[in-house]
This record gives sequence, C-alpha cells and structure tokens, in this order.
Amino acid sequence: MKRFDEIKDLVMSLEGDFQKFYDKGNQAAGTRVRKGMQQLKNVAQEIRVEVQSIKNN
Repeated sequence: MKRFDEIKDLVMSLEGDFQKFYDKGNQAAGTRVRKGMQQLKNVAQEIRVEVQSIKNN
C-alpha cells in the first residue's frame, strides 16, 4: 500500500498546478504538471514491474 500512497501523494501535490494551468492559464504551472505526470508515469511503470514480479513468484 506504500506505493499506492506514493501515487496519491504525487497526484494531490499537482492539484494546485493543475488549477493554475487550466483555470488561470499559467504556463509555468503547465510545465510543472507535465513534469509531475512524467514522474507519475515512471512510478506507475515501477509498480507494474513489481506486481508482475510478485505475481510470477
């Protein structure tokens, strides 16, 4: 569950930047959103590999 909490924390940390980008048009916030989403993608991939490894054992 630690990994799930890590994803939740990452998503919640991006909430302010999402609002700034979509509601206020702040371009710098968009850059932070893109960076955060890339981190989310990487964590998700790590979890997929971990789950597959556990499943195959």
